[in-house]
Amino acid sequence: MTDSFLWIGLTNVFSPLNLAAIIGGTMIGMLVGAMPGLSATMAIALLLPLTFSMEPETGISMLTSLYIAAMYGGSIAAILLRTPGTPAAAATVLDGYPMASRGEAGRALGLSLSASLVGGVVAAIALLTIAPLLGRIVLNFGPVEIFAVAVLGITIIGSLSAGSTILGLLAGAIGLLLGTVGMDPTTGTPRYTFGVMNLFSGIEFTVALIGLFSVPQAIRLMLHSNTDDSARVSNIRDRMLPTLKQFREILPNSLRSSMIGVLTGLIPGTGGDTASWFAYNEARRFSKDKAKFGTGHPQGIVAPEAANNAVVGGALVPTIALGIPGSSATAVLLGGLMVHGILPGPTLMTEYGDVTYTLLWAVLFANIALMVVGIFFTRLCVAVTKIPDRVVGPVIIVLSVVGSYAINNAMFDVWLMFVFGLVGFIFDRVGIPTPPLVIGLILGPILDTSLQQSLLIGQGSWLVFLQSPISAVLLAIAMLSVLQSAISAYLLGKSTSKGRTATEVSEGHE
Repeated sequence: MTDSFLWIGLTNVFSPLNLAAIIGGTMIGMLVGAMPGLSATMAIALLLPLTFSMEPETGISMLTSLYIAAMYGGSIAAILLRTPGTPAAAATVLDGYPMASRGEAGRALGLSLSASLVGGVVAAIALLTIAPLLGRIVLNFGPVEIFAVAVLGITIIGSLSAGSTILGLLAGAIGLLLGTVGMDPTTGTPRYTFGVMNLFSGIEFTVALIGLFSVPQAIRLMLHSNTDDSARVSNIRDRMLPTLKQFREILPNSLRSSMIGVLTGLIPGTGGDTASWFAYNEARRFSKDKAKFGTGHPQGIVAPEAANNAVVGGALVPTIALGIPGSSATAVLLGGLMVHGILPGPTLMTEYGDVTYTLLWAVLFANIALMVVGIFFTRLCVAVTKIPDRVVGPVIIVLSVVGSYAINNAMFDVWLMFVFGLVGFIFDRVGIPTPPLVIGLILGPILDTSLQQSLLIGQGSWLVFLQSPISAVLLAIAMLSVLQSAISAYLLGKSTSKGRTATEVSEGHE
């Protein structure tokens, strides 16, 4: 069955419509990534409504290619403006901008593009081999095991969130609560609808995504101005693509950084920024010219760019095989599947194998498209970096309103989008991470249904979750992840307070 799905997915990708979607998604992703302050997650959320009229294979191929291209696009702003287009491109600034400042902007972007290709291909190969293996394992999963997987997903994402573990778990719990709004899947009675008919079918997932990721970003752009023009590299005069000799020199570093990216992506909640810094540090550690890093060294560009593109494939492995999003962007991709009636979880590889394997192949072909489109399109993206933030912000708001209204042709969705936008802005201000809330929205219905089914199987006994070895192990891992994060946070807080006390004592002596 797996082999047949593998070839079906390959055939689907080769259809003219899907190839056009991959190329179109690549162009949009590069443009979004090149705009400082924007993110792949926001772009995917905004484009979700456009996929309603598409076949699932076409829509998910476009969103995947957008995700991949945005990771490379972030390096354009990082290299030319000294401002990362996406968080994952932060490490690229260290060597990308110095190289561009000395008149080698084309070379820097070419190194980024080549490294992104290597990272993407390595990730695609890993995805095509690891995900099907996990897919065979989860064939044995029933409601009890699915519940344990969902619990593991929400605890890992919450505990690995930036900042406080408690705040991450709080955001996840809020998402779970919001996921229960609507009709009870077992009894058919309305829950938390407050008599509002529009909520009987639950909270529209796409509306929530657009509000959480787009509106706060637009507000941030309007509140903060662009980088100073004096730091801008405005054009590309030199050759972009590296020579064969130069490519051979960067290949070992690209492959090592790609593996770092894949392995980092496998851990839910980490993301491209973590992988980029990890790969950059490793490249510096293995280099014989450590002093050149930070001065425009080619290896300092290659490492983070190979890693952040490889993260895409790594993050998709738990997303596809287990239904646990590896990052906020993959969580939104799962939302794209839900839009087409495809429920995330262990059944993705079996019941929806044709769509899932199309997604797997789309990752590979999107990276090839990125290389081809990037050669001709990167110079055009330089113009995008010159658009003022005060223009980009209102455009995002307009697109958010149009996208929200287009879902059900209802103004209720527009107001709901703004409510979630306000929630996202407040979360951003007080330091509560947004991705766990999104994961909670996705996993909430799965937790709800699998919990009720499991308790029916166990005749109301909660011991049913310990009677299954797989469930017991997954729940134990979930508990350990929370405990480990709590202990780490406690030790960090203790060391910080000790440092503060020592400083106060020394000041008192003075």
